[in-house]
Amino acid sequence: MSSSFGSIFRIHTFGESHGPAVGVVIDGCPPRLPLTVEDIQTDLDRRRPGQSNLVTQRDESDTIEILSGVYEGKTLGTPIALSVRNIDHQSGAYDHLKDVYRPSHADFTTDTKYGIRAHEGGGRSSARETVGRVAAGAVARKLLKQYCGVDVLGWVQKVHLIESTTDPSDVTLPMVEADPTRCPDSTAAAAISDAITKARKEGNSLGGVVQCIARNVPVGLGDPVFDKLEADLAKGIMSLPASKGFEVGSGFAGAEMTGREHNDLFEIGENGNTRTRTNNSGGIQGGISNGEDIIIRVAFKPTATIASAQETVDKDGNAVELSAKGRHDPCVLPRAVPMVEAMTCLVLCDALLRQISINILDE
Repeated sequence: MSSSFGSIFRIHTFGESHGPAVGVVIDGCPPRLPLTVEDIQTDLDRRRPGQSNLVTQRDESDTIEILSGVYEGKTLGTPIALSVRNIDHQSGAYDHLKDVYRPSHADFTTDTKYGIRAHEGGGRSSARETVGRVAAGAVARKLLKQYCGVDVLGWVQKVHLIESTTDPSDVTLPMVEADPTRCPDSTAAAAISDAITKARKEGNSLGGVVQCIARNVPVGLGDPVFDKLEADLAKGIMSLPASKGFEVGSGFAGAEMTGREHNDLFEIGENGNTRTRTNNSGGIQGGISNGEDIIIRVAFKPTATIASAQETVDKDGNAVELSAKGRHDPCVLPRAVPMVEAMTCLVLCDALLRQISINILDE
């Protein structure tokens, strides 16, 4: 089972939902990068459960421990090990699922593939695994910011049929964090909050879309064939739990446009740099960043675990009616925002280090 991601800035996550701890080992981070616990904890606090009444009420502080790779506030260039202890794991709430396959979960496929699974909380397939990704993403974010000023910001753009109309170029972190929904449109945020609360009371769940923008990305990240920047982003983003769709730039809407409408024409900007008048390409052309904002959208399915009774089967093939217990998000979108940001940072950081390595002979 592979749990690694990246080529130069490489991460390996570990841990199960109800195991002793979850975390990540980062290999390839350059030395002398200033790094503190606070740099990482900020993003983990945005991901953690129990942060509002719209998400799962599992009570985890997600306090990060730096176990290696940092000395006197700076990275050593050696592997960085980050760990978070699992505290509030009520494993008994999952006893009824030991031999039952939950609809739209990884229970059946994991059991069939490996012949064994940790059923409590979904084990390795749980979104709890993303603690390690978000922690590593925070390190990548710090490196991107320090080296070339890259800023990565995500937000909830849509939940079910409720959609934000805020222009992506106007979105700021305070706007995103102003509401527990992480939707920067106050009118849409209020409607989303009501919809999630209603779904939870009805024993149901909702899906939606996270939008993410990466600003100040330098020209030249990514490669023109198999390691296209959008392909690497898609792989990273689509490895997140519950993700079901990925778009960059115009995305599927581009299929309804003509070439004359879609083409991003070049011009010389005020600072003398080459840029494009429009950004239908989403900041990536020919698999390589072009210096414009990288804009992606990610579709997340409704949470698979719901309180309503559903028909399923057990491992012996017997029909079972299942009403899920435990604590679950009625909508993953608010907590998915820092996860999408983390994977975006990891991909961009790895691409940046690859780009630096190919220019090693520059005078």
